[in-house]
Formats: sequence, structure tokens, C-alpha cells
Amino acid sequence: MFKEKINILLAEDDLNLGVLLVDFLETEGYVVKLCKDGELALKAFQNQSFDICLLDVMMPNMDGFTLAKEIKLIDKNIPIIFITAKSLKEDKLIGYNLGADDYITKPFDEEELLWKIKAVIRRVPENKNDIKHEVISIGKYEFDFNNQSLSINGKTQRITEKESDILNYLSKHRNHVIKREAMLKELWGENDYFLGRSLDVFISKMRRYLKEDSTITIENVFGVGFIFNVPNSSI
Repeated sequence: MFKEKINILLAEDDLNLGVLLVDFLETEGYVVKLCKDGELALKAFQNQSFDICLLDVMMPNMDGFTLAKEIKLIDKNIPIIFITAKSLKEDKLIGYNLGADDYITKPFDEEELLWKIKAVIRRVPENKNDIKHEVISIGKYEFDFNNQSLSINGKTQRITEKESDILNYLSKHRNHVIKREAMLKELWGENDYFLGRSLDVFISKMRRYLKEDSTITIENVFGVGFIFNVPNSSI
């Protein structure tokens, strides 16, 4: 399916599970580096090139959330899937706010994890260097997708990677009805209750970020989704 083998960084302190996942994923054609804690995983990421990270949340020395923050400082575009025993909504929201692409809760089926990996990889450009640097006008705002910033009247607001993805999606579909289900599947790879609640949190943040231009609105369409209203838009 892929032109080159996908390199996976797997951070998992349960070595029995880690070895099982390595065997399974290597059988599927992936190259996997297993690290038993967050510090070792960070060192591996600093010294090797990876295409996707699978991070357990509860690990010794450095937890998965902290590890994800450090990894994103090195490569903000690297896809991350959290693997964890924690199924609380708050933990999922923390993960997605850190820029996670997906989340899977233990115990899980190996085939489900494989599906999630493939879904995330499909959303990543084959060559990250081919990503064009583009500044997008949204009303009075200037949105720099690559640098994850939103500027107006000389003031710049830094936003997270996931917030950038969401604002970019809204911008591409401005002034049209955006279906929640389509948005969730495009940005998270699936549509479920927790992701829907997470999306609502992000939409509220977008409204706060864009409040200095009163002509911009994100309108709820009951039972369907949203309309990102941007007057005088050519998109």
C-alpha cells in the first residue's frame, strides 16, 4: 500500500503488550521502535526519523502527554495516537488539545489499531516538505496555518495544531453548511460522542479567537453542523 515502509515509534511500559504490538505491526509491514518509557521514547525521536507515534499515557519517567508536548516541539506535523487505559472524557480532551490525531483505549483489538494507523497516515502528505506555506485571510484576520497563528491589528494569537486543522477546515468550507459527521471523520477519522463533545469545545474556542471581527460568525445548524459565515469572501 505504501511506497516505503512506515516507521512507528511505540512508547509502552507494558513490555508484554509492547512486544505483541511490535510483532503484529511488523507482520503488517511496518518498522517499529519500542521504548519502555517516555524519556527513552523522546531520545529515540530526537535521533531517528518516524512517521507516526503511538504513545501510552501512563508511563514512568515521562508520561505520554508530556512526551507528546516535547515531540510536537520537534515536529509539529508528526501524527500521534494515544494508547491508554484511561477512558475519561477529560483525558481524551487533553490528548486532542495536544494535537493527537486519534485515541484508543485498552483493551483493544489489534485490527482496530491497524485501521486507525492507516486512517491517520492517509491524512498526512507523502512529503511534508511539499506543504505550502500559506497565509489565509478570514475577514480582518490573517491565518498562518503552518505556523499555527492568527493575527489581527498587529496582534498575534498562537493556536494549537488541532485548532489550526479545525480553523483550516472551517475556512475551506466557509459560507456553506458543514456537516458535523463529515468534519469529525476528516479531522479525527471517526465520529463518536466524545469526539463530538471535543469538537464543540474547539468551536467555542474558535468563536473566542475570532470575536474581534464581529462580521465573522460560526452558526449552529441544528441536527446538521455549522455554517462558518465570513462576509465578502472569495473562497
